[in-house]
Amino acid sequence: MTDKVLIIDFGSQLTQLIARRVRESGVYCEIHPFNRVTGAFLKRFGAKAIILSGGPASVTEAETPRTPDGVLEAGVPVLGICYGLQAMVAELGGAVEGSRTREFGRAFVDVVDDCALFEGVWQRGEREQVWMSHGDKVTRLPAGFRAVAASEDAPYAAIADDGRHLYGVLFHPEVVHTPHGAKLLRNFTHHVAGCAGDWTMSAFRARAVDEARIRIGEERVICGLSGGVDSSVVAMLLHEAIGAQLTCVFVDTGLLREGEAGEVVTLFRDHYNIPLVHRDASELFLKKLAGVSEPETKRKIIGAAFIEIFEEEANNAGGADFLAQGTLYPDVIESVSAIGGPSATIKSHHNVGGLPERMHMKLVEPLRELFKDEVRALGRELGLPEHMVGRHPFPGPGLAIRIPGAVTPDKLEILRHADAIYIEEIRSAGLYDAIWQAFAVLLPVRAVGVMGDARTYEFVCALRAVTSTDGMTADYYHFDHEFLGRVANRIVNEVKGINRVVYDVTSKPPGTIEWE
Repeated sequence: MTDKVLIIDFGSQLTQLIARRVRESGVYCEIHPFNRVTGAFLKRFGAKAIILSGGPASVTEAETPRTPDGVLEAGVPVLGICYGLQAMVAELGGAVEGSRTREFGRAFVDVVDDCALFEGVWQRGEREQVWMSHGDKVTRLPAGFRAVAASEDAPYAAIADDGRHLYGVLFHPEVVHTPHGAKLLRNFTHHVAGCAGDWTMSAFRARAVDEARIRIGEERVICGLSGGVDSSVVAMLLHEAIGAQLTCVFVDTGLLREGEAGEVVTLFRDHYNIPLVHRDASELFLKKLAGVSEPETKRKIIGAAFIEIFEEEANNAGGADFLAQGTLYPDVIESVSAIGGPSATIKSHHNVGGLPERMHMKLVEPLRELFKDEVRALGRELGLPEHMVGRHPFPGPGLAIRIPGAVTPDKLEILRHADAIYIEEIRSAGLYDAIWQAFAVLLPVRAVGVMGDARTYEFVCALRAVTSTDGMTADYYHFDHEFLGRVANRIVNEVKGINRVVYDVTSKPPGTIEWE
C-alpha cells in the first residue's frame, strides 16, 4: 500500500503547491478542506503524515478555521505551515497575537536549534532565506515545543515538538522563493514520517487499471474524447483496462482549433484501433451559444450540450453504464471552495459536478487525482506519441471562451486562422516546449487601422503565452519583441478581420490563464 499524506486546506492559494512538492518527492498526497475532515475520515484515509496549510484568516478572530478534531491526536507527524502553525499552537494552548510588523515576501530566519525537520539541510547558527506571508505571530509556545528558527519580527518562525513529531513553520516552504523549502518538506515526509517515496506513474497506472476493471466489471463505458492530453490519456488507460467495453465519442463542437478533428480521428481510429464515434455537432453548439456573452453561462451551455450528445451516443451504442471524463485535480480544486463559501470558486468546469439524473450513468474519472504534468507522465507511460503528450492544454469549452462576448461562425474562423499562425511561429522558433500554453483571443472590440490607403475598422487579437508547472500559478512568457512583431505582422496581413495585435503580460494570479 502506497504511503499517503493528508493536506488539510485552510484556504491558501498556495495549498496546491504543497501537494506538488510532496508528490515530486515520490509521496502520494491529497488535499481536503478543513471542514470536511472528521474522525471517521481520518481513520478511513489512513494518513502517514498530515500537513496543515496556510490560509487568509487569523486565529485571533472568532469563527475562523481551526484544526479539525483528532488531527493532533492521530499519532502521526503533523507539519503546520503559516496559518497551520498558528492553528496548531492555538489548539494546544499556546498564544497567537496580531503583529505590529507584518512579514510579506522575502525574509531571513536564523536557525537557533537543530531538529529532525532541518537535518542535512539547515544547521544551527546559519541564516536562511525564506518567503513569508503573515500578519500574526506566536507569542507563547504550547508545552513540549521549542523554537528552532526565528526571524527579526517572529521569535517562533519554526517550532518543534520532537516527542510528538509536531512541527510548524511560519514561512512557506512550498514556494521557490524559499530555496531549501522542498528539501524541508522532503525531510518531513521521508525522515520524520518515514514515507517510502515509492509513488510513481508506473505504480499509479497499475492501480488505476485494476481499480477501473473492478469498478466497471462487465459494463460498458463511453468516453468523451476531445483530442487533448487529458481525454486521450483516459481513453488509453481505459482501453488497457476494459478493451472492447470502451467506446470513444469525439464531438466536433465547431469550437476546435484548425485541423484538430482530422488529427484526433486518425490517431485513435486508425493508429490505436480504439472504437470511435465521430459526431459533428457544430450546428447544435453554435445554435445554443447564439447571443450568449456571459462566460459562466457559456461553460454551462457547452457542458449540458456535451451531456446531451453523450446520452444520444450511449443509446446508439446499445446503452452505456459509465461516462469517462478527463477531470484533473486542479479542475476539482478550482470548482470547490476550500472554506465552504462561494468566493473561492474561481470558475466552473464543465466536467466537474456529476451528471443529470436522467442519464442513469455513473462517472469514471481515472485522472481525478493527478496534476497536468503527472497526466503527461502517465501518457508517456501508456505509449502516447510525444507530439500528443506535449500538446498545450486546450479547454473543454474550446474557442468559445477565447472569444469574449457572443460566439459566431465568422469570429471562429478569424480566431482559428490567427491562432494557427501564432502556434506555427512558436514551433518554428523552437519555443513550443518551453511554453505551458499559448493561444490567441479575439477581443470584442474593434480598432481603426489603415491598409494601403483605406481605413479599416476590425477586431483586436490578443496573444497569450504562459510558463507554469501545473496550471495553478503562471507567468507570461518573455518573447523578444522581434518575435512578437513578426507574429503580429503575419496575423494582420493574413487574417481578414484583424488589424491590431496585443500581448497579454498578466500573471496568474491575479489573472487566470484563459480569458474566460
